[in-house]
Order: sequence, then C-alpha cells, then structure tokens
Amino acid sequence: MEGFRDAVPIGLGYFAVSFSLGITAHNAGLNALQGFIASILCVASAGEYAGFTLIAAAAPYAEVALMTFITNMRYMLMSLALGQRADERMPFVHRLIFGYAVTDELFAINIARPGVLDPWYYYGAMLSSIPLWAVGTAIGAVAGDVLPARIVSALSVALYGMFLAIVIPPARKSRVIFGIVAVCFAASWAAGRLPLISALSAGSRTIVLTIVIASAAALLFPVPGDKD
Repeated sequence: MEGFRDAVPIGLGYFAVSFSLGITAHNAGLNALQGFIASILCVASAGEYAGFTLIAAAAPYAEVALMTFITNMRYMLMSLALGQRADERMPFVHRLIFGYAVTDELFAINIARPGVLDPWYYYGAMLSSIPLWAVGTAIGAVAGDVLPARIVSALSVALYGMFLAIVIPPARKSRVIFGIVAVCFAASWAAGRLPLISALSAGSRTIVLTIVIASAAALLFPVPGDKD
C-alpha cells in the first residue's frame, strides 16, 4: 500500500506523457489496442518513441530492436543498482519482474528507501503507475482518430517537451553536458546532409551517432568514481 500511494503522482505524470506518446503511435499507424500492448510491454518513453518513429518509417525489425536496446540501455545500470540492494535470499523471479519494470521514477523511489529492496513495495508502485502509462497511450491513439488534425499535430509536440525537460536541467549545470548536447544537434543535422551517412535510414544514423558521441564523451570526459 505504501508503494501504491507513493507512485500515484508518478502514474498521473505517466498518463499525461503517454497520451502524447499515443498520438505518436497513431501517426505510426497503430490502433489503441496495439498502443496499449506496446506500452504495457515496453515501459519506456524514449524507447517507445524511437520504436514508433522507426515503425512509421517502415524500418526492419532488427533496426527497431537495436534502436530500442540502445535507447533503453541506461536501465541496465539501474537494474544493477537495484540488484545490489536486494536480499540474497530473494527469489530470482522477483529480480526478473523488477527488470521488466525499471523506470527512472520507480528506480528513484525504491533506491531512496533505506535497507534492502522490498519487492512488495515495488509491486505496489508498479500497480499505480504502469497501468496509467498503458491506458494513456491507448487514449492518445484514440484521440488521434477523433481530434482535428491541427490539434493532433500540436499534441504530438508535447513529447518533445518531455525530452527537453530531461536534457535542459543537467545541461544548465554542466558545461560539458551542454557542449555534448550542442554537438548532438549539429551532428544530427550534418548527418542528414553528408554524402555517405545521409544514405542511411534515419534510425541507422541515430544509432551510429548515439554510439560514437556517447563513447567519445565517456572517453574524453569521464565521470570520477566514488573513492569510497
């Protein structure tokens, strides 16, 4: 019950964001049921948005899978951190379920609790947040059929606002991150115009740029580890 209560604000936020994601799913040709299933199986806004964008571009399955994998790679680190907080006697099935439902927000409220990881707190948080994520996507897909085209176009921009809200605060605090973001914008623009790389699909260009820029940033500007 504590987990359910603490995650209610998260669920309401998920509903608002996934509504815009549903608009994107509708634009990719998915109906409400397909959008609901996609969101209940892949609880990740950036990963789903990348997947829907590639579906709309008729990208091959392998490209969709690879792009979703790279976009959601940060959840591996969160899963490792949660695993270190788990009781050694915890059944392995709990770890599998946590791996399915690792999100930035659920990770934050669980890792902030003292002591070992409580699976029932996690399940309560999942129950009040993940269904709203999937329902919001389905309603957004329905709204794409009902609302006028101008409103649908305007609502589809809302998802970009979420990404800006993620990028801008750390960019304001760190000149390095600000510079990397600027390089990403410039490289993405150039990649669509340079002779060789522009021949690749939009999804393939994004994968190449993600790997190259992230790797270069990690090598040139490593984050110092905790000395303890």
